[in-house]
Amino acid sequence: MSTLFISDLHLSEQRPNIVALFLKFLGSKAREAEALYILGDLFEYWIGDEVGSLPQAKPVLDGLRGLTDSGVPVYIMHGNRDFLLGEQFAETTGCQLINDPVVIELNGENVLLMHGDTLCTDDTDYIKFRAFVRDPVWQADFLSKSIDERIAIANSYRDMSKTAMDEKPPEIMDTNQQAVEKVMASHSVQKLIHGHTHRPNKHKFELAGNQVTRIVLGDWYEQGSMLVCNEQGCNLENLR
Repeated sequence: MSTLFISDLHLSEQRPNIVALFLKFLGSKAREAEALYILGDLFEYWIGDEVGSLPQAKPVLDGLRGLTDSGVPVYIMHGNRDFLLGEQFAETTGCQLINDPVVIELNGENVLLMHGDTLCTDDTDYIKFRAFVRDPVWQADFLSKSIDERIAIANSYRDMSKTAMDEKPPEIMDTNQQAVEKVMASHSVQKLIHGHTHRPNKHKFELAGNQVTRIVLGDWYEQGSMLVCNEQGCNLENLR
């Protein structure tokens, strides 16, 4: 059996075709997996677990629940868009929230999993913003607001992010190689899997005299993207 990794689906009611593709994936390919890991940004934004009761969120939550009820464990990591996923979401879906970063054993090898945004250390504006919205004080204040207010704030932050990305050189928004090497060395791993940058690829390089691998997951904007790992290795595949 294979272990599947996906990230950066950015599900929203504005992209119903991708939501439908994800639901089809949950009912087919994912049912054959040993486990499914979602490494951040499952949703375009998540403004608190109360939105799980909204009609547009229910199909996704039901789909995840169907998969976990079938016996496939699902592990979800917070991304930069859905870092407010909480215990109510986990209880409703049967998914398990995992830390970023985390080391798992995969086919006899220790592998480091991350969303990937903390590796983009050259984007100093984003790193500062990330620290701002991850502050428990900010989060408590945000969650005290009405759902409509939170949606408006999330949309404003999303618009600001799009504008900022248009103004930045592409290389600034990619991972910093020194940051990659530092985190892999600190966790004593030879394989790293992450998302966030939307640049699916396998990068091989030398670290401390060893050949190591960094695998970047693809996004789900135009199609689905997953990493399939089994005893034969790990391969990136597309879903249409």
